[in-house]
Amino acid sequence: MMTNLKNMHKEQTKEVHIIRAFADAGMGGNPAGVVLDADHLTNEQKQYIAAQVGLSETAFVSTSKVADIKLEFFTPNRQIAHCGHATVATFAYLNQIGRITKKQATKETIDGLRSIFLTGDRVFMEQLAPRYTNLDHERLTVLQALGLASGDLLSEAPVTRVDTGNAFAIVPVVHPEVLQRIRPDMGVMEALSERHDLIGLYVFTQGSMLPGRDVTTRMFAPRYGIPEESATGMAAGQLGCYLHDVLKFPQQRFLIEQGHFMAEPSPSLIQTDVTLDFGKITSVMAGGTGEYASTLSIEL
Repeated sequence: MMTNLKNMHKEQTKEVHIIRAFADAGMGGNPAGVVLDADHLTNEQKQYIAAQVGLSETAFVSTSKVADIKLEFFTPNRQIAHCGHATVATFAYLNQIGRITKKQATKETIDGLRSIFLTGDRVFMEQLAPRYTNLDHERLTVLQALGLASGDLLSEAPVTRVDTGNAFAIVPVVHPEVLQRIRPDMGVMEALSERHDLIGLYVFTQGSMLPGRDVTTRMFAPRYGIPEESATGMAAGQLGCYLHDVLKFPQQRFLIEQGHFMAEPSPSLIQTDVTLDFGKITSVMAGGTGEYASTLSIEL
């Protein structure tokens, strides 16, 4: 009977490993929850765990017949098809504990298979080739959503919906000081995101807080219960595509900062590489490091 009670208690508790993805020189980054051996959890239990953890995303690792692992992502209020920082966090942790040791792996998601590359202490995730939709007709709404004035947006660069597996609105502003002045209206932002099926708004400016980087950014996704996030791998991949295709940056590698202007700063660094075929982007890789932070126990 004692053994049965112990097993019953074990089944009612699930460990969540907190991993800081896209840490910059070992500092900052974006924490994600990682739950191993999640095969027997229901979607309702996964959503409950994600809500209890309270981070922007929690990843659930299950067995897969077609990839190295099956990976599902939940924000505090809903499931999401892809998540860059939680993917980096998961594969970095699996590598650190010896569950995945090869340099090229795959993940199965609700939206198909994606390739993962491990190089040293960094993890890179594959995204699809970009699809663009001009959202310049929403510039006034975007300004209202961000609490900015018309002169704060970069006039020669369009507000653009970019989709590489999920979609963000890429919003160019003129200077880092504008990023600092953003006062988001979450209601307006959520309605805009619903209207165009966006994860959220990814606001960027050329230049950086630290030397050697290309842009610095902020990301807001109230539609998914994320007021602001310190590192967003999917959006950074899309921004790399935007910089190459729309703003005509000549390079194929971009170093993207995020997290500097949050109420509690958590500086992050994301590397984005675009692959070209006859000048057209065919795939995108976004990656960085993953640093173990702690482990929580959630009672179900």
